Amino acid sequence: MVTPISQAVTAAVGAVPDPELHMSLSELGMLRTVRVGRGGRVSVEVALTTPSCPSADQLRAAVVDAALQVAGIEDVVVEFTALSERERMELSQRLRASRTADPVTGRYTPAPRVYAVASGKGGVGKSSVTANLAVALAADGQRVGVLDADVWGYSIPQLFGVRRTPTALKGVMLPIEAHGVRLMSTGFFVDDEEPVIWRGPMLHKALEQFVSDVYWGALDVLLLDLPPGTGDVTLSLLEFLPSTALLVVTTPQPAAQTVAARVGRMARDMRVPVAGVVENMSSLVCSSCGEQTPLFGSGGGGRLAGQLGIPLLAQIPLDQSLREAGDAGVPVVVHAPESASALALARLAVVLPESRRSLAGVPLQLTVV
Repeated sequence: MVTPISQAVTAAVGAVPDPELHMSLSELGMLRTVRVGRGGRVSVEVALTTPSCPSADQLRAAVVDAALQVAGIEDVVVEFTALSERERMELSQRLRASRTADPVTGRYTPAPRVYAVASGKGGVGKSSVTANLAVALAADGQRVGVLDADVWGYSIPQLFGVRRTPTALKGVMLPIEAHGVRLMSTGFFVDDEEPVIWRGPMLHKALEQFVSDVYWGALDVLLLDLPPGTGDVTLSLLEFLPSTALLVVTTPQPAAQTVAARVGRMARDMRVPVAGVVENMSSLVCSSCGEQTPLFGSGGGGRLAGQLGIPLLAQIPLDQSLREAGDAGVPVVVHAPESASALALARLAVVLPESRRSLAGVPLQLTVV
């Protein structure tokens, strides 16, 4: 029998968002039944996207909390079932249909700001900058996704402390969320010691699937962690996401500055905007006295910014907290938010400019009706 209290519980629980899809249980058709018994005891049945849904415990806690907010409810029991094959197919089709093509990105609407974090060489801390910038932006209330496009040298799983395979829903992959950021990486599909041996068409197809077959949901910012250099991965992603702007990471060393300049010249030749330069490892911070030493020289970031005619957005020092956070699988802006590196990375999230590529000369995807 429908009563005012059962209606209130249904409304409260139905508004709970699924942790992976970021849509309400009612909207997704995942809320099955709500039964209110004596003594304020309520039983809620929820259908999961998959029987082995990795977010079941998180969802259970959210459902219990929502039901207990209703006056008169004292105890909540949550029972899980799973969507039927037909329901899973219908949900997959619905998710695909929701991604109406945008003429700028060709993939999303409304279009997020897309930044490709690039470097001319490896070892400059590009992935660390990507991970911490993403978490800092998310902490500011923005909806952020990270696509780990460094197929061979993926680091995002380690930096976020994530070790599981994403949920697949009839041809649609759901990104893994950690620290408020939605993540996708080849590292989620292979063991840490297993090399990824992809090239040519196989590499291109894998990147296309990461862009088009992943349900990112509504995003404000999408960060692409690129491999070093200006090879196939970079060119493919700029084709898939033509509104991308580059964020160039270098160290103070002249050698790093020189190769990073090649990335800037590639951007100029392809008419891709460059949002700015980030100088990583600008100094070494002593863990005892706090004194900063220019271990890798100085001025490389500023010289590169002047050479490319773009702003130097941040100078990130190297400290013990940054190293410990990376080893622990927790971004330093969460692990040690008052450390010198974390403060500099948080400031980068504040000053990151909005840069969008001009559509002049860019072929758009047109639909004839």
